Amino acid sequence: MTAFNIVRFRVKPGREAHFIAAHRSARPGFKGFRGGALVKTGEQTFCIIGEWASFKKLAEARPQMIGMLDSFRDDLDDLGGGLGLTDPVSGEVVVKLPATKPAKKAKAKKAKRKKRR
Repeated sequence: MTAFNIVRFRVKPGREAHFIAAHRSARPGFKGFRGGALVKTGEQTFCIIGEWASFKKLAEARPQMIGMLDSFRDDLDDLGGGLGLTDPVSGEVVVKLPATKPAKKAKAKKAKRKKRR
C-alpha cells in the first residue's frame, strides 16, 4: 500500500541556497521511492514529502535517508520544543483524493463527444 513521509525543517540564516542545492542534486535511489517534493513553507522553513510503494520500503530506506540528511545537517536549525533538527512523520495512505479536471478540458471533451454523435 502506498505510503508517504513528511519531514519539517528550519534552515539557518544564510544556508538556504546550500540546503536547496543539496536536495536539487540528490539522486537518492531508494528502493520503492516514487518521488517527492521539497516545499518552502515559510521564512527559513521547509517540508519534504516523499511517496513510497509501501511503508515497508519507506522503513527499509531510513538508514539511507539519515545518510542523506547528514549531507545538509549543518544547514539546519533546531525546531525548538524538544523536536531537534527535524520533525518527521510517515504512514500509509488511507484515502486517495482524485485530481480535479480543469473545467475547460472537460467542456471541450463534452463538446467533442456531441460532435461525434
